[in-house]
Amino acid sequence: MINGRCICGEVAVELHGPIGGLSACHCDNCRRFSGSVQMGFEVKPDDVQISGPVKVHRSSRIAERAWCDTCGSPIWFRYVADRDTGYFELVPGLFDNAAGAILVRENYSDKCPQGYQFAGQHQRITAAQYEAANPNVSGENP
Repeated sequence: MINGRCICGEVAVELHGPIGGLSACHCDNCRRFSGSVQMGFEVKPDDVQISGPVKVHRSSRIAERAWCDTCGSPIWFRYVADRDTGYFELVPGLFDNAAGAILVRENYSDKCPQGYQFAGQHQRITAAQYEAANPNVSGENP
């Protein structure tokens, strides 16, 4: 089991299963929600237990985002409609050492702000490539 929490500690997260690789996203919605780049690792909904004052917002036609209603720490991104329903990403900052996750994918890599970039070997997917492979998000991330 891996334990995590928000900055104030009121939201507690318990992981009971394996985590996926860490992904980063530079789409407009993710940048606005996170303040820079949205990062997350995939977990199965049955493998995570979350308690505390979580606030959820349906941020697009197909997805929701959640945060601690006390301190504002981001908690998750999850598809709630269309072919990816149930896809669930937890924010790595909830866990010490990002729960050991490593960066494997950077989505909307061509929309990364000029002031920073990720080094290292990982998959870089442009906006056109991502939307071609995921037509369900077309128009969701201007």
